[in-house]
Amino acid sequence: MSAGPIRPTADAHTALRPAVGARITDGFWAGRRRTNAEVSIPQGPAKLEEAGNLANLRAAAEATGVFAGDFPFQDSDVHKWLEAASWQLADRSDDTELAARVQELTALLAAAQDTDGYLQTYYQVARPDRRWQELGWGHELYCAGHLIQAAVAHHRATGRRELLDVAERFADHIDSVFGPGKRIDGVCGHPEIETALIELYRETGDRRRLDLAAYFVDRRGHGLLDPDVNPHLGRAYWQDHTPVREADSVAGHAVRQLYLLAGVADLAAETGDPELRATAERLWEAMVAGKTYPTGGVGARHEGEAFGEPYELPPDRAYAETCAAIASIQWSWRMALLTGEAKYSDLIERTLYNGFLSGVGLDGDSWLYVNPLQVREEYEGANEADKAARRTPWFRCACCPPNVMRLLASLPHYMASGDTEGLQLHQYATGVYEAGGGRVRVETGYPWDGRVTVTVEAAPDTDWTLGLRIPSWCTDFTATAPGGASPAVQSPGWLRLRRRWSPGDSLTLDLDLTARLTGPDPRVDAVRGCVAIERGPLVHCLEGVDQRPGVPFDELTLPDGAELTVRHEPDLLGGVSVVSADGRRRGAADAVRLTAVPYYAWANRQAGPMRVWIPRA
Repeated sequence: MSAGPIRPTADAHTALRPAVGARITDGFWAGRRRTNAEVSIPQGPAKLEEAGNLANLRAAAEATGVFAGDFPFQDSDVHKWLEAASWQLADRSDDTELAARVQELTALLAAAQDTDGYLQTYYQVARPDRRWQELGWGHELYCAGHLIQAAVAHHRATGRRELLDVAERFADHIDSVFGPGKRIDGVCGHPEIETALIELYRETGDRRRLDLAAYFVDRRGHGLLDPDVNPHLGRAYWQDHTPVREADSVAGHAVRQLYLLAGVADLAAETGDPELRATAERLWEAMVAGKTYPTGGVGARHEGEAFGEPYELPPDRAYAETCAAIASIQWSWRMALLTGEAKYSDLIERTLYNGFLSGVGLDGDSWLYVNPLQVREEYEGANEADKAARRTPWFRCACCPPNVMRLLASLPHYMASGDTEGLQLHQYATGVYEAGGGRVRVETGYPWDGRVTVTVEAAPDTDWTLGLRIPSWCTDFTATAPGGASPAVQSPGWLRLRRRWSPGDSLTLDLDLTARLTGPDPRVDAVRGCVAIERGPLVHCLEGVDQRPGVPFDELTLPDGAELTVRHEPDLLGGVSVVSADGRRRGAADAVRLTAVPYYAWANRQAGPMRVWIPRA
């Protein structure tokens, strides 16, 4: 068990630290990760070859050929796949075929790298005369960030330095070009380098990386990018509209905004800067209050893949990019570690099980770029933006698939944390977790079953605290502890028991998973008068294929106080619990049985209508 994507230094100003060891061994997430390991990750190189990403690296290495593809950021897909494969090797170190593929691509990157450390094939092959001159759209620092994250992952998972050496040479080059008194005073049009440089600092101890990350954060929003590049998108799209410390709400391109804020949280953790921490907390609250869908998805607008105004959350026009869900999870995990507050892990859970997981098909080989909360019955006549709500085997702009791969591969490291007092469980998945000086084994059927049993395998020979997060959706739970001890909710969202633990001691938590109807915030005009069906961490949706034939889908309604019944269907959609209720056809009195499936599983059967928000009868 290796360190994960985030490893704060010993001097970091964080309330919690990630688990030093984490392994998911069975259950819901083990199954999804198995598909990721056996289907998604192995098909990555073939997809990258087909799209021309690897041909571009060969062209750069050989200083010949033409650039393949439409976008300057295509190298980043290779880097994200390498990161995913590296985390997978931490799970399966005996996968010699995957290890060999990683080494092959690492050698190709090393061969493509220029002698001065520069590495981005678009500007090496297609436009060598424009290097570092198109910062708004060039994505050079963005690609460098993903390379660095892949290199850190590979070093942590395997102990090998080849990829880390490539990344450090590029980081040296960037440090020679950017910064006070250097050749360029500028930032990248797509944040990512900030959080990557801080993790490189954590891995190597080289203070230059932290200082450069701080420079990029504080120079953001000072109008350094060329306004003539796609001027209709506005400066907020590039995160160049306002200095970070002065921002009062999330805005612009959702992925850009949240990658930047992940870096802000990292910088606050390593420097103890109270203003940066307050900024991150303020912006997170603003995002959750009025710019987040019940699935955890973010980014309401197709134009600019952007956040809208507060409470602008239309279900049928939701963009809710898969990459934005991933960015939200990454930022929220950093905030959970920084502050110790459970609310951040609440959002991680909501996003993981819904707006993130919907992004990959149950087969592991089909993907959604956007994740709307409603698809209308007249689907076949929809415009291109609406037709994006169909699963596809890859994308012309393929940022999402390898991003999903790397999060699933590293997922065990988002489950638990530790501090000087003990261990905290943020998410519930069967497995083994080591943190805070102890080790526990978790057994659960979550999210279908609310029982979580935590057995201590090792603990200090002194009082030690075991903390379990009580999800914000849970209104009733029971906890059974050794010797009849009563755990206490000592801070919002945390159930804690402090005692002298012995190997074999266990604590059982039972969370009430009664299905529930959830109403929208009344300020969200688009769904006023609707309800959503939820059960535990799962948001459910109606799909046309499950409803009574002959009843127009958009005429289905749900009465107030409808009784919700739950049944588990082991042969449906890989095994899911479905929620049913007696609904009505608009304007009719007869009951129509409605069946709702987990949102993450939609669009895995025939094309057709879907909705999360159901009109009230």
